[in-house]
Amino acid sequence: MNDAATTVAHLRQRVAEFVDRRDWHPFHTPKNLATSLAIEAAELMEHFQWLTPEQSRALAGQPERLAAVAEELADVLAYLLAMVNVLGLDLAAAFEAKMAANERKYPADQFRGRFGPDDPTPPDTAAPIGP
Repeated sequence: MNDAATTVAHLRQRVAEFVDRRDWHPFHTPKNLATSLAIEAAELMEHFQWLTPEQSRALAGQPERLAAVAEELADVLAYLLAMVNVLGLDLAAAFEAKMAANERKYPADQFRGRFGPDDPTPPDTAAPIGP
C-alpha cells in the first residue's frame, strides 16, 4: 500500500472494518474522536518539542525518529478517518472546499513568502519559500 495507489475510500473502509470487528461504535462519538485526535496530535508534537527549525527538518534523515513520527501521523489519520466515518462526511469534498477558501483568503501574489496577514514582511520583498 502507498499514497499513489491508495484511495481515501480504502483508508476509510480499513478504519471502519477495524472499528466494526472490535464493536467500538459506542465509544466512537464525535466528542471522543475529536479528543483522541487532539491527543495524538499532541503526541506528534512531542517529537519536535525543543528542536530548532533546522533540527526538525533534519529529522527526515533519521530513520528511527522518522518512523516514530510516522506512527503518530498514522494515529492522527486513523482518528480523523474514524471521525469522518461517524459524521458521514466526504473528506475529499471538505478538503477541496477548504483549499478553495484558502486560495481566496491567501492569494499567492499577496502571500508568497509570507506566513499570513500579520507578517511584517512587505509582499514585494518577501523571499520565496522552498528548497
